[in-house]
Amino acid sequence: MATEGVKEPKKRRKTTAKASTADEEKKQRHFEMVLVINPEADGERFDSVLDNINQLITGLGGEVSDVEQWGKRKLAYPIKGLVEGNYVLARFKLEPSQNRQLEAKLKISEDVARHLLVRLDS
Repeated sequence: MATEGVKEPKKRRKTTAKASTADEEKKQRHFEMVLVINPEADGERFDSVLDNINQLITGLGGEVSDVEQWGKRKLAYPIKGLVEGNYVLARFKLEPSQNRQLEAKLKISEDVARHLLVRLDS
């Protein structure tokens, strides 16, 4: 029995887009993060803040490669009532899926006035 005008459904190809994005999420990427830390955190407290940030990154499965202390500098505008801050640059590797958790914990930290997280091209 022939049916004219009736089209057979097209066969769909399986896409691997979800699988490839899942694999990419599991790869660690290189990141740089600049932090403005409260200038009142001097000495042992400053070291404690840096240790906590290192532990946070490693706790999320990351690997810190370098931390540069740029020192105390005047801010361009007041942030959380501060007119100056201790600048720190951290370089590390982390899975992209962990970024939000890292940034959420930095936002609630009282000692971190600002942060900027940037993924480096690899």
